Amino acid sequence: MDPSPLDPTAIDALTLAFSPTSLTVLNTILGLVMFGVALGMAPEDFRALSRAPRAMLIGLCCQFLLLPALGWALAMKLAPTPSMALGMMLVAACPGGNVSNFFTSLAGGRVAVSVGMTAVSTLAAFLMTPLNLQFWGTRSEWTAPLVESFALNPLELAGQLLLLLVLPMGLGMGVKHRWPSLAARLRGPFQVGSLLFFAAFIALAFAGNYEAFLIAIGTVFLPVAAMNATGLSLGWLAARLVGLPSPDRRAVSIEVGIQNSGLGLIIIFTFFQGLGGMAVVAAWWGVWHLITGLSLAASWRLWDRQTGVKHVS
Repeated sequence: MDPSPLDPTAIDALTLAFSPTSLTVLNTILGLVMFGVALGMAPEDFRALSRAPRAMLIGLCCQFLLLPALGWALAMKLAPTPSMALGMMLVAACPGGNVSNFFTSLAGGRVAVSVGMTAVSTLAAFLMTPLNLQFWGTRSEWTAPLVESFALNPLELAGQLLLLLVLPMGLGMGVKHRWPSLAARLRGPFQVGSLLFFAAFIALAFAGNYEAFLIAIGTVFLPVAAMNATGLSLGWLAARLVGLPSPDRRAVSIEVGIQNSGLGLIIIFTFFQGLGGMAVVAAWWGVWHLITGLSLAASWRLWDRQTGVKHVS
């Protein structure tokens, strides 16, 4: 049975300071981040993964099949309003976050698996994200009216994701293939710079909506923390069940647990008019998964140092 909403107006009535200009900036930053990630990708990476595909396959299964289902279940149990429940479903339907590659490297995970999963999940997202959001969002009488009231068009959303994710990735890989030395020089500064811009954007957005977050944080904290912990645990346990080595387990765990919350915000402000409950879930997720991802990666790295484990790439 669907839970009864407490009072959706309290959160959905929040007005977040997120102008059309801010949305354009976020779109641009997300495209630049994807371009920077793709500067380190090459067709050889995909061929290498195709020869040992277990890690990527189990990760993608968790990413696009199991996590959306679990996200729906958690939303039905923990979200106090329909809009927050739909926000949780959206975040669960998003591909892995780009910062996952950095966290995997810090954690001593297999970076090739992380990069490969980021690439494939990003390419698949233009199809799987709208399908999952449409499917799970309409499975409940609690959230279905929201999906229907905003007339979500999965094809239109797929086209948006194609421009935001797939096109920048294709351009980055094209530069890598055509001008490998230039890509090598640009990759580090480009990734660091774009991620810093992204972090600065989140910080400014948080500062500009400080009062709104103070109102919502007590409500949004537990659902976001529970779903993030579920994603990280799901990836690790699934990888362990199929017998993957520790570096691969860490990569899969981080890829499944770190979602592209920036993409989620773009979808919310483009297709759901910045609906308050959805927006605070995605925005707080963007902060929270950085805290948990960095903490988990640092803990694994400290464990390796204490046990004398050497890192792999």
